[in-house]
Amino acid sequence: MKRNNIGNIIFIALVLLTVIVWILFPPHNDGREEYFRYQVGMTIGSMMIVLMSFSLFLSTRPRWAEKFFGGLDKMYQTHRRTSTSAFLLMFVHILIVPIHIFDFKLGNYFGIVSFLGLIAIILPTLAPRIPFLNKLTGQTYEGWKKLHAFIGIFFILGYLHSITVKAPTTSIAINWNQIFVFLGIGSYLYTEVFGKFFRKYVPYTVEAIKHPNGSTTEVTLRAKGQPIKHAHAGQFMFVRFSGDKILSESHPFTISSAPSEDVIRLTIKASGDYTRHLFDHLKEGSDATIEGAYGLFNYKTGGDKQIWVAGGIGITPFLSFLRDLKDELKHDVHFYYTVRHPEEAIFAEEINTIAKAHPKLMSKIRFSSIHGSLKVEEIQKKCWW
Repeated sequence: MKRNNIGNIIFIALVLLTVIVWILFPPHNDGREEYFRYQVGMTIGSMMIVLMSFSLFLSTRPRWAEKFFGGLDKMYQTHRRTSTSAFLLMFVHILIVPIHIFDFKLGNYFGIVSFLGLIAIILPTLAPRIPFLNKLTGQTYEGWKKLHAFIGIFFILGYLHSITVKAPTTSIAINWNQIFVFLGIGSYLYTEVFGKFFRKYVPYTVEAIKHPNGSTTEVTLRAKGQPIKHAHAGQFMFVRFSGDKILSESHPFTISSAPSEDVIRLTIKASGDYTRHLFDHLKEGSDATIEGAYGLFNYKTGGDKQIWVAGGIGITPFLSFLRDLKDELKHDVHFYYTVRHPEEAIFAEEINTIAKAHPKLMSKIRFSSIHGSLKVEEIQKKCWW
């Protein structure tokens, strides 16, 4: 079993175990009508709570858990899958649980508010281009983050629904459910309230800014005190810049410098509202706050023969790899760096210099406007092994 998939396996196992617990230790049948539908509906509701608690837990970005998922990026993929699964099960739960229209209690109203709130938050994530939905986020990443911050409130309302609606008495199954309720609520409070006291946010200063071409910014950051030590080349971190309303939003960027450098360099392409604003307005001397580093993208854990392919600004983790080559490269690497036009290959000279110093590294910088798109057949033909 691969360690980087253990997290997903544990999650799946706990969902299945939840079903088994509800089958083996169901609430006592108090003689109500349609008891079986109640039990099935509550089992599905319990599965929803387990999946939502997993999503909230992954939102805390626990660095220690990265190795069990294959990196923070893979954790976010799991976060999306668990959230989507819980969202779909919510509709199944509503269809199965008997609802008496003229016998609404407080718990029913908690359930309605929770249901509508989760729809308002999750649908813009699944279908962001629907006009009336994207108005909820203002069509911005920060707007989406602010909307997403309310998801824990509706999770709590869903829990209040489960304990105030007319339901069977306490049982082992219901007690099992409480474990995940507390995990979800604790994770939400950590993310939105207490995390700032426990996460390591390191202050930096923008030491230098360069614009190697008309759409790219290279930012050099120097720590004000003890710097962040990223474990290996190819990682990324979350950065916010003080003194500017837009740039004070936290955004992830790949580190393009080597871990051994006494500064951190970020190479950022102006391709969205935030990065275009950064290109135009970020100034030397600005304060920055860094959280990280994250990520398990590391060529040293790969095979002896490797093919690297970078497109455009996707060069950044590979730049970190190359700049980290202090000793002889131990892998045979065939490296393709593809950009549309020659002026976009801003690191061509540096890459060629590094490649000449390492015989096992064969690099090829391609311009798709001249050479066409890179194809698998070309890579297969030119590999020397």
